[in-house]
Amino acid sequence: MFYWVLKTIVLGPVLKLLFRPWVEGEENIPAEGAAIFASNHLSFSDSVFLPVVVPRRVTFLAKSDYFTGRGLKGRLTAAFFKGIGQVPVDRSGGKASSAALASGLRVLRRGELLGIYPEGTRSPDGRLYRGRTGVARMALEARVPVVPVAMIGTDKAQPRGKKIPRIMRIGVRVGKPLDFSRYDGMQDDRFVLRSITDEIMYELMELSGQEYVDMYATSMKDRLLAAARATALQLQEAAKAGSAAPELEKALDLAEGKLEGTLEPSPSTPADDDPLGDAGPGVEAAS
Repeated sequence: MFYWVLKTIVLGPVLKLLFRPWVEGEENIPAEGAAIFASNHLSFSDSVFLPVVVPRRVTFLAKSDYFTGRGLKGRLTAAFFKGIGQVPVDRSGGKASSAALASGLRVLRRGELLGIYPEGTRSPDGRLYRGRTGVARMALEARVPVVPVAMIGTDKAQPRGKKIPRIMRIGVRVGKPLDFSRYDGMQDDRFVLRSITDEIMYELMELSGQEYVDMYATSMKDRLLAAARATALQLQEAAKAGSAAPELEKALDLAEGKLEGTLEPSPSTPADDDPLGDAGPGVEAAS
């Protein structure tokens, strides 16, 4: 009930008035029955704008931290995420990933729409990264179609770290549902799961126009963090008394934004030892 109050009375009308979201491919949204909405993930607000433009309820999986906060703020946060249709899951990996899969399957078996971010986390740089295979496993186990969805402009409206979005038009492109019934009974074949996931990511690349990077977004984030730490150490060393001015200038250049350009994506692709990654499908929808 709270979901529909937020969507139709409180939050939805305001977002539509301010951001004037446009939708392409609205005819591809299933009018009934279960389906997975597999989306690229650019911003926190993806999980807010997508449900606004979809007539039916969309449920996302969200990290459990948002439901366990203490005090008034914690209770309000939990109420908000429940209100926008998110289900808490543990994102610690291992058995927790299996529990996340089970949570998603329960939503699908009720005949509802489940929102998933196959990348497992937000893109660190606006590019599209390799998908985790949890989306493929759920599609096969629940025997439901996958609807590719591209969010457009949410990273510009609300970049990482920005709490209040900038007022601008937001776009949503909905692709044709993908039917994977030809793989029925093969949900334990990791090569099939990878093939399905790659097909979904290709559709997302076509819809979004993003550059595709054949590595996991979490791996890129780890590399960026490691490089940032190394740059900080270089800056500290260069700032020491007696250091040459060119050394300090070089360290400052790296610290001021030239760092990311020094990191070329590795062509290697790690094995799918965890189909949901460290975040799980949609777990970082609100992080």
